[in-house]
Amino acid sequence: MKSTLSILIFSTLFLSPCRAADENRPNFVFILTDDQSYGMMGCDGNKITQTPNLDQLAKDGVFFDRAYITSAICTPSRISIFLSQFERKHGVNFNSGTSVAPEAWAKSYPLVMRDHGYYTGYVGKNHAPIGEGGYDSGLMEESFDYFYAGHGHIGFYPKDKHEIFDGAKSDTQVEIIQESIDDFLSNKHRLDGAIHFLENRPDDQPFCLSICFNLPHGAGTSTMRMRETDDEIYKTLYRDIEIPMPEHYVAKADIQTPKLPDHVLKVEERQTGYDYVNEPETNRERIIRQMEAMTGIDRLVGKMRAKLSAEGLDENTILIFTSDHGLFMGEQGLGGKALCYEKTTHVPLIVFNPTGPSNSHGRRSDEFAQSIDIAPTILDYAGIESPGEFQGKSIRELVDRKGAPVHDFIFTENLWSTHFGNPRVEAVQDKEWKYIRYYANESFPASKKMSVAKEMGFPVNRILYAVSDEYIATYRHYAESSLAGAKPIHEELYYLADDPTELHNVINDPSNAAELKRLLGAWKERLTYARGTASPKVLRYTELSELERKLDALKADKLTNKK
Repeated sequence: MKSTLSILIFSTLFLSPCRAADENRPNFVFILTDDQSYGMMGCDGNKITQTPNLDQLAKDGVFFDRAYITSAICTPSRISIFLSQFERKHGVNFNSGTSVAPEAWAKSYPLVMRDHGYYTGYVGKNHAPIGEGGYDSGLMEESFDYFYAGHGHIGFYPKDKHEIFDGAKSDTQVEIIQESIDDFLSNKHRLDGAIHFLENRPDDQPFCLSICFNLPHGAGTSTMRMRETDDEIYKTLYRDIEIPMPEHYVAKADIQTPKLPDHVLKVEERQTGYDYVNEPETNRERIIRQMEAMTGIDRLVGKMRAKLSAEGLDENTILIFTSDHGLFMGEQGLGGKALCYEKTTHVPLIVFNPTGPSNSHGRRSDEFAQSIDIAPTILDYAGIESPGEFQGKSIRELVDRKGAPVHDFIFTENLWSTHFGNPRVEAVQDKEWKYIRYYANESFPASKKMSVAKEMGFPVNRILYAVSDEYIATYRHYAESSLAGAKPIHEELYYLADDPTELHNVINDPSNAAELKRLLGAWKERLTYARGTASPKVLRYTELSELERKLDALKADKLTNKK
């Protein structure tokens, strides 16, 4: 598998007719944070968190006030960005029992860029299982000219989890990623542990660098320990001021009427990692850590822009900054993500094109953009035709102040319906209204699984996170059932124009019947488009498939040793 891929990559790099140097093509730096809701920076309304460099980037470029993801959970959202496809089309989530097939991955924006002469880099966190064996396939590592990332969560101290980071001087996530950015941009790769196809990045070759954080995600902030080696940002910042609770925060003890009925969202089964939202004290501590992480990321953006300038790359490098989804911090008593509310689907998006018209800089756009639009936008600026499999649209014309809106409606979904109590959800919205529909979660509850695991003395995580083959069929049913006529168990309608925080469900108001009918039509059309017509290009990726793969490898080794 790996040797075949290496041959294909070698052929692409040295035999492709698209490899001719073109100094006029722009470079790209794409920055993706994790669990960053809209409203966590100064430029999108946060009055406390210090983000001067991100605020400046927003002033220099275009800030999209209506940017949305497709699925509010890490893996499907990130794959949607790579492939410019809705989850329902690409078919990979934590509960899908699948990984992205190589033929689908070949149409991801990094590989298409590489095929067309771009030097590609990937640093930080990879949460997308690619190829046979998913994270162990080696396909991600071999798909980039420069790779310095850990699979799954990398925590606040990446060296604790992943050997690839051992050569970094720093210990903390943001600063380790900063080292790798400097190494990539320096054109002389010296960082021990980084995997690179060429010793140096060619001067005459445009580049596309993807920077992916595991912050301010809880897997990062929960592991912050204020170690002696930590920067002061992560030890003292924001700890001498009063940190208010989020708007509409409700502590667990004060919840009188749950946001969603118990049969829709089974809150008692929620992952315990989100229990910090239950009490103001623990929630405030987590908010402080998120703010510290955001200020660390902000400093990285400032240093990165300075490095681009020092290397003479700033005038021809397009910068894109966004998040994979948002996160509830106790608003309306909710914790976690995997829902289709604004708090989880609405994210910041900044695009800075230094070569764009002067009147295109320093603007805020009120037009819709979605995460699946990022890949076609990058390819558009690079002068590369998007694959037919892409479902997003280029927003280049919106960035450069030339074009009309690209979306009338935004469709979001959640297919991560598991023993943790989340329902399947679909939502469609325009600038004023949002319609949400929920489907029953009939999974065996996590609490009962945990009880048995503890009683019998085997690891709780084993029973909670192992994926069996039957998940594949169940997940496929989830993706197809609403198209086949499945009925919702609960519906919501919000007038976002007056109720942006979605406090008042007005679906039962007869005066809204016309709006509901209009949105139902848009929901069906968008749902059908999101699914597409072809079967997902995926591979089996379950506990049993990995066991079989390892046993096959052992058998092969024994045969080789006998010979």
